[in-house]
Amino acid sequence: MKKMKRGLLAGASVLSLCFLLAPVIALAAEEEAAQAPSMYATFWALVPPIVAIVLALITKEVYSSLFVGILVGGLFYSGFSFEGTFNHIFNDGFIAVLSDSYNVGILIFLVVLGAMVSLMNRAGGSAAFGHFAKEKIKTRAGAQLATIALGVLIFIDDYFNCLTVGSVMRPVTDEHKVSRAKLAYLIDATAAPVCIIAPISSWAAAVSGFVEGEDGFSIFIRAIPYNYYALLTIVMMITIVLLNIDFGSMCTHEKNALNGDLFTSGKTASDNEAESKSSKGKVIDLVIPIIMLIICCVIGMIYTGGFFQGEGFVSAFSNSDASVGLALGSIFAMLLTIIIYLIRRVLSFSECMECLPSGFKAMVPAILILTFAWTLKAMTDSLGAAVFVADAMAKSAGGLMFFLPAIIFIVGCFLAFSTGTSWGTFGILIPIVVAVFANSNPQLMIISISACMAGAVCGDHCSPISDTTIMASAGAQCNHVNHVSTQLPYALLVAAVSFVTYIVAGFVQNPWVPLPVGIVLLLICLFVIKGRSREKDLA
Repeated sequence: MKKMKRGLLAGASVLSLCFLLAPVIALAAEEEAAQAPSMYATFWALVPPIVAIVLALITKEVYSSLFVGILVGGLFYSGFSFEGTFNHIFNDGFIAVLSDSYNVGILIFLVVLGAMVSLMNRAGGSAAFGHFAKEKIKTRAGAQLATIALGVLIFIDDYFNCLTVGSVMRPVTDEHKVSRAKLAYLIDATAAPVCIIAPISSWAAAVSGFVEGEDGFSIFIRAIPYNYYALLTIVMMITIVLLNIDFGSMCTHEKNALNGDLFTSGKTASDNEAESKSSKGKVIDLVIPIIMLIICCVIGMIYTGGFFQGEGFVSAFSNSDASVGLALGSIFAMLLTIIIYLIRRVLSFSECMECLPSGFKAMVPAILILTFAWTLKAMTDSLGAAVFVADAMAKSAGGLMFFLPAIIFIVGCFLAFSTGTSWGTFGILIPIVVAVFANSNPQLMIISISACMAGAVCGDHCSPISDTTIMASAGAQCNHVNHVSTQLPYALLVAAVSFVTYIVAGFVQNPWVPLPVGIVLLLICLFVIKGRSREKDLA
């Protein structure tokens, strides 16, 4: 109760500060041109997401925190006009993001995947796989390593990765008493960090498209050895699992999980996990739908890229529309899953149909958070946050040349953390880097582009308003704020080591020296943390 009161007091304090500043900002707005927001392309453009993130971490309540951030953005944009604020929030915000075709495709994919998870649970496939894995995987470390391995294998798309790995591995990690917060971290850390170093992925296609005037795909391949945040995140995951190292609030979650509380939030199981299961279910009732989902989604993506019109596979993947491809693929996979279950008589037709609203219901929290996060991004975009960061980067590009990769990494982290989007960060920073280095130092251009990608993924990984972070929470069926708060110390450690590694890379400009330096530095940090944790336990 005291924690709740402190959280409410802190939230009220932030809100009070915003409204106390309102008259000052409104006065400044009257002195500026009436046509554009007075805070356009200034630091004020980053205030709405910062308010939302701070409130979410303090109050542990994500919906109201995001809405307050949206409200602050609307107030800033309209110059504190009541009518203008709500017109902007609803017309340019909620309605605009929910009518965007790309966003609608992602929501369809999310709902269909929820329905497929419900089908697999009802058919008993998830439970059968859990029993099978229990016989094959004997330890908690084995369950976590299996989660990492599956996450690395599903490198096509981060959304697909989060929800698929979560639905497959939840029964296994639950059986070995791995906390849902730890599962969410492993899912999140094998989503974007793996996709950003996978040549055949929706992320590779996005990055290649932002490198204008150059061979984008070739540059992406050459940038992989310099993507230190992604590579070090994989090293981090494997090390903490093998050496049983946990720190920060993750320690509490893992200790509680060993005592039977997987959630550390009073929750026991989601509705779709608690539903009745068929006694006829076998492992194939989970494996076959997952394989079909992977195949159908790949076909859907290359279809949108023109593969069946004569484009090559790599070219089709580069030109694909992930939103449409994943939506089409998941729908076909769901239909095939229903047909197989009916043929095998695992489920009746009416039971299959009951799974559709059940799956939708399970995904409602993720859909709500995504909608709020997209609307907050729309508010931030309307205030010119991208223009502000781009101008700041362009002005600083001339000096500190060899430190620039490290600086770009930090800027990318901050921008992606504030806006919750990696791809938007690519679109802002990569063209600036290409313009600065293309004709002067091509090798430093490769390192800096990789720093853009690494920083964007790092910020996306840390941000509570990132769609990938939201998907990881949904995939693990974990409280979203719990996931963010437990993951943050892990991501920040890898980010700090990556920053130092990019400083080394800026001077050495060779892929084979900085990475070993970063790995050694990360391992030293983890051993120090493990030693201090042992001292605390003994004390």
